[in-house]
Parts: sequence; structure tokens; C-alpha cells
Amino acid sequence: MKKNLLLVGAALSLSSCATLLGPSTADVTVIGVNDFHGNLLPTSFRVPDPADRTKTLTVQAGGIDTIGGVLADARRANPNTVFVGVGDMTGASPLVSALLRDEPTINALNQLGMAVNVVGNHEFDNGVTELMRYQKGGCDSNAPERACKFNPTFAGASFPYIAANVLDEKTGQPILPAYKIVKVGPARIAFVGAVLKDTPTVVTPSGVAGLRFADEVESINRVLPDIKRQRPDAIIALVHQGGTSKEAFDVVDCKTLTGDIVKIAQSLDPSIGAIMTGHTHRGYNCVVPDPAGRPRVVIQGDSYGHLLQRLDLQVDTRLHRLLSVKASNVVVDAAKQAKDPALTALVTKARELTDPLSKQVVATLGVEQITRTANAAGESQLGDVIADSQLAAAAPADKGGAVIAFMNPGGIRADLPVNVPNAGKTVTYGDVFTVQPFGNVMMVITLTGAQIKAALEQQFDNPGAGQNRILQVSRGFTYTWDNSKPKGEKVSDVKLNGQPLDPSASYRVTMNNFLADGGDGFTVFAQGTSRLGGNVDLDAFQTYLKAAAVTPEPLNRITRLN
Repeated sequence: MKKNLLLVGAALSLSSCATLLGPSTADVTVIGVNDFHGNLLPTSFRVPDPADRTKTLTVQAGGIDTIGGVLADARRANPNTVFVGVGDMTGASPLVSALLRDEPTINALNQLGMAVNVVGNHEFDNGVTELMRYQKGGCDSNAPERACKFNPTFAGASFPYIAANVLDEKTGQPILPAYKIVKVGPARIAFVGAVLKDTPTVVTPSGVAGLRFADEVESINRVLPDIKRQRPDAIIALVHQGGTSKEAFDVVDCKTLTGDIVKIAQSLDPSIGAIMTGHTHRGYNCVVPDPAGRPRVVIQGDSYGHLLQRLDLQVDTRLHRLLSVKASNVVVDAAKQAKDPALTALVTKARELTDPLSKQVVATLGVEQITRTANAAGESQLGDVIADSQLAAAAPADKGGAVIAFMNPGGIRADLPVNVPNAGKTVTYGDVFTVQPFGNVMMVITLTGAQIKAALEQQFDNPGAGQNRILQVSRGFTYTWDNSKPKGEKVSDVKLNGQPLDPSASYRVTMNNFLADGGDGFTVFAQGTSRLGGNVDLDAFQTYLKAAAVTPEPLNRITRLN
């Protein structure tokens, strides 16, 4: 009996200790958005058809008020929920946000309770001074005609921008905090960030003047000892660099991830429990071995708020360690998800303010309308004009010295203007924006004649939906294609200013960053060297239209034989 009493006493003692210490585990939900780009309104997004995964369905996804609804549901299910950004929250934004200097987007993210955001390359579109205004608030902007029009007392972001690898070129010191430790219920989660080291090559040079972008892995690993001394319960990396996967965004633990993020993931310290990524606008939920050989989650959520990255963590708050990670991508279905009414009101206000601005006349055409309708060869009036505008912007020596421009037809979203009759032949800012809404940065790259020929052959390789992807080309560049020829041999008679293209010679070529990174299957462009970032494509287009009353030229740059 005495022995039993001792056992009971010991059990009670242990129970009392556990009660005093409290529970040692906590469930934490991390929800992230990447490459939002000020998309306050939902846009089209393709998801796998659950009835036949070889097919896809188009849904309206995203919208800031829909994201608010998803977050509200998540917080009701688990109050220990934290919302983070993985870069490019602003920049390259639609008119409803861009005309107000993206301040509605920052205010909306504040209302959503964003805890931290790693800077993306587009956060530098308007320079460091403007980025710091986004952080601290105020109206002293390099775009005074747009700043503080949404709110005359713009207070800036309530969340910190972070990056371990953005350094002042003169001092070598970081211009932003490297990390942020966030209290989430009983847990403390450290978020450490980096933006792609190649940022200077994908933004306008003035945007990153005076900055140096260090290696992502070295920069993050260097600050980890300082983070560990503070004993967080988990460390999550926010890296604005990514890759692509052959598997759909909803495939868990995918093994087909490729791209720059793979080497980064393989090299980041094993103490990092998961890596949330961005930049490539591709949804995936993969695993990549860490330096110790253990599988580690690497996830990205598409772009424009279509998908939200979600990590469900279990942490030990007593021993300060991560016990488990479950990753998923959440479709932000605007048709099915309840919305946040306060954010719906914010969007309504932004639209009321931008609608009048979008109607400002910016140019007069030589005709009522320039159409994007392509002829049998795949060439269109508007495609020619846009390619010419890009060449004009990138031809000066200090802008890259381009001699050829290529434009992807999928980036031309409407006729100019979309509505006729247009007796005055006028074009508004809204018209121009509707044609090119993506805000891509122009790139100038060096390609050989052989590479240019190979890229043109890719117009007929895996075209999708039974259609070829015919690039629009600038004045002076001509070629012929024959669909009856075998793959890889369809293009012939490629000339620049009447002279045959020399396969071994080098040419400076301009295009938007989407194409330059291999978008639409034009992987040859990703091989381009001596890359130089330039103007935003919309600015180049608008400047060209303002210079003269543009009239389309004959469609004779691309010839089709069969």
C-alpha cells in the first residue's frame, strides 16, 4: 500500500509539473501569398478538372476580399494563424491599384493582418526611396500625381519588409531587416527572407541604383545563428525565387521541381523547416532534400492571389522545435468563397477613384482602331505596333542597343481601343492599360542568329489548343514559315533589314521579362546573355503612341507558305 501511495504521489507530482509548464505543443497555420501584383480583383485561373485530370477548368480566382474570406475561415478554425507575403505584393499591377501607386493594396494587406513580407524584385520598380515610403508612409513620392490619392494620410505598411541579401553598395550593410520573429498564439515563428540575387537584371536599373544583391543562401545562413539564439519554435524561409514543376499545384510532395530554387533549397541550413517561394508565378507543392538529406517542403502559390500557400505546423513550445509540416495550396475561388465586406468596400473605393483617371486621353491614332486580330501568318496590326514601340524604347545605346523586338501575342489583351466607333481617334490611359495590363519589364538580351532561328521554331512546338504561338516582330525583321515542313525546319528566309540573319553573329534583342525568362515555351530566350532591364512595357507603348499619330503598316513581316 505504501508503494502504491508513492506511485500515486509521483504521478500527481508529474501531473502538477505538466500543468504548471502548460502544453508543450501548438498547432500553427501559416498562410502566404506570392506575386500578388496589386490584383485587387479576381482574374481567370485554370485548375485541374476533378472528373478528368487531363483537362482543366477555368475559374475566377483571387480578389482581395476573397482572400479575406479565406483568412477569416482559417482563423476561425485555428486562431494561431499568421499571414505572410513572399514578395511582389506591389508593382506590375492592374490599373485599379497602379493608378493609386499601389496604396490600396498596401492598405488591404494591412487590413488582412499581414505579419511580414520579403521584398520581391518588383518592390524595387520605383526605387528604394519609394519602397521606404511604402514602409513608413507619407506622401513624398516620386509619383506625386498618384500618391495619397486613395488616402491623403497614407500610413504605409504595418508589416515589415525583410531581406537578408539586399545591401547598400557603399557600406555593405543590409537596408532591410533580415528576419522577423512573429508571436502566433503560444508559439514564436521566425521568418527569414531573401530576394533573387539577379534582381538587378530584371528591373529598371534606376530602381536598384546603389544596391548590391548578395547570394540568397549565404545571406540567409549567415543570420541563422542570431535567429537561433532567440530560440524560436520554427524557422521558415521566405525566398522570392522559384522554379517550375511538371506536376499540378495540388500534387503534394512533388518530386519534379526544377529551376534556381532547387540549388537554394538544397543549400539552406537544415534548421529551416520549410521554404515558401515566389517569382516564377507557378503553383507547386514539392519536396527537396536539405543538406542533411532530409526532405523539406518547397512551395509556391501561382500569382495574382489565385492560390494561397498554406503550411500547417506543429511545434514544441517547450523545447523550441518544429515537429511536423503539412503543406497545401488553397484555390481562392471567387465564386464559392464568402468575402470580407470591409475589403469589398476598399475595392469599391479604389474603382471609384481610378475609373475617371482611366478615361484620360493620352494619344491620338491615325485610325479609329488598331486591331489585334491576326492574319493567316499570325501577324497583327497591334502586334506590329507594340513590337515597334519596344524596339524604339530599347534601341538607344544606353537602353541596350536592341535591333530586334519580339512580343508574345498572349500579352496583347484587347484591340486599341476596344470600342468603336471612335471618330476622334483618341486613346485613353485605360485603353492602353487594357491592352498591356501586366506591367512587364522590358529586357534586352544577346542572342546568336542560330538562337533566334531556334526560338522561332519554338512557335510551333507544343502550341496548345491547336494554335501556334506566333511572335509579333518589329519593323525590319522578316521571315517565312511553312507548316508542312517537319518540326524544327518550318522557318526560313530570316532577314534583318533585308539581309539574311547570320547564324554565328550576335544580335541585341528586346522583349518583356516573361518571354526573356522562357515564358510560353520559348526556352531559347532564357539562354540570352548580357541581360539589361529597361522600361515597363506599358510605358514604352504609351511613349510611342504619344510621339505620332500611329497608323498600322501592311502586314508583311511574317509570310506563311502553307
